[in-house]
Amino acid sequence: MEGAWDIAFLLFQVWLSIVVGLIVLPAMFGVSLGFTDIYIKVLVKTLEWATLRIQRGQKEQPTLPLQSASGIIEKDDGSMEEEIGELRRSHPKNLAGGDFTLCDAFYFCKKGIENIVEDQVTQRFTSEELASWNLLTRTNSNFRYISVRLTIIWGLGVFIRYCILLPLRITLAVIGLSWLVIGTTLSNDRCFLYLSHGMHNRENRPKKGGICVANHTSPIDIVILANDGCYAMVGQVHGGLMGVIQRSMVRSCPHVWFERSEMKDRHATAKRLKDHIADKTKLPILIFPEGTCINNTSVMMFKKGSFEIGGTIYPVAIKYDPQFGDAFWNSAKYNMVSYILRMMTSWAIVCNVWYLPPMTRQDGEDAVHFANRVKSAIAQQGGLVDLSWDGGLKREKVKESFKEEQQKMYSSMIVGLDCHEASEGPV
Repeated sequence: MEGAWDIAFLLFQVWLSIVVGLIVLPAMFGVSLGFTDIYIKVLVKTLEWATLRIQRGQKEQPTLPLQSASGIIEKDDGSMEEEIGELRRSHPKNLAGGDFTLCDAFYFCKKGIENIVEDQVTQRFTSEELASWNLLTRTNSNFRYISVRLTIIWGLGVFIRYCILLPLRITLAVIGLSWLVIGTTLSNDRCFLYLSHGMHNRENRPKKGGICVANHTSPIDIVILANDGCYAMVGQVHGGLMGVIQRSMVRSCPHVWFERSEMKDRHATAKRLKDHIADKTKLPILIFPEGTCINNTSVMMFKKGSFEIGGTIYPVAIKYDPQFGDAFWNSAKYNMVSYILRMMTSWAIVCNVWYLPPMTRQDGEDAVHFANRVKSAIAQQGGLVDLSWDGGLKREKVKESFKEEQQKMYSSMIVGLDCHEASEGPV
């Protein structure tokens, strides 16, 4: 038994020596030995081969599922008036006649079913669909059974991810936390987890006394941005272990932590944030105005609170490459431990970060329009879909005002009023 422990301890020493000598020490001095580049090149070639083999297998086996990029159902892009008019084509009644026709109800039934099956909001809280399989086990299609060679490659990939990459990343995480305690940090792009495509337009990086706002996909958004600069965090005061960490963070940097009662008081929150940005010696505040994680395809409504307090806004767009791993955290499906395990067993987390030119509130512009302008700039730069829906719908019911808006549009068509007049009158 003692001999087995001696062998295990020796293997651990060898493993730790390799990690420290080939990864940790070069990372401390900002030196790359080229392992990351080789790893990515081999991985890309392997995924390309797997994609070609899957495409050939789909032609040989018609029963294999085909990847669809158009969604579950095909939706009409016409207006309410056009679609209802199409339903009434076999009826003599005109839309402007002021009469209700029973077939009009089919329009709302159709739209309701479409939104139940595949609505714009729910799609943003599920993992992004890939055009091809990336050899990860988390897939809806059994592509690994297409051929023997593909099955062998998939099995080898499982071994590499769980038996090599996972222990390596855990070891690096433990070493990184240990170094953090004594005040030294390691470069994250040397650990085969976060591999940045690039930090673009770094001359626009947030400056002290400003507010950095970014789209939100994953908890590691903070790690990625902090790897290129320091920020003050905003959040609620916690107890237990998280509270200990928060108090330690405050000793090193003036973060903005709120009590639960203060979070509900918008004026108290705004004052704390204004006082922070008024001090030009303090780090820029990092805020994710969406308030929840979105699945790397879209940007949803920005809460206006961050844009009411004044100061300069520094927009940042973050876009992950889903080919190597899914960075999106679906908090309704996975807890933090499960999410970290999925991240640690991904091939890598690869992303692009764009620092956009700073933006300020224009004369006569309210906070809502300013937030939408910043959101649109982030969406355009990151190649993301710009949506006006509130990410809070992930956990909340649809507001009555949205239902009333549809009722007013239908009422305006029936009684012959324009939308503005209909919005002022009763439904």
